[in-house]
Amino acid sequence: MAKLSDLEGRDVISVNDGRLLGNIADVEIDITSGCIEAVIVPGPGRVMGLFGQKTEFRIPWQNIKKIGPDVILVDMTV
Repeated sequence: MAKLSDLEGRDVISVNDGRLLGNIADVEIDITSGCIEAVIVPGPGRVMGLFGQKTEFRIPWQNIKKIGPDVILVDMTV
């Protein structure tokens, strides 16, 4: 089991092209079930979600392939 604070510092990497997407900045939670629906990673140039481009990556929980001690691998094709 992991805490959200444990996930925030890990690099998020796309398994499709090896690209570093950034770090988890936020999560979407279904308040009815209590399950995580998606993780949010700020787009390139964003600093703590505040400055830079307004793009962000919304990664559905089912697209997370592996959570390791240092990185989180995600499938960005879906």
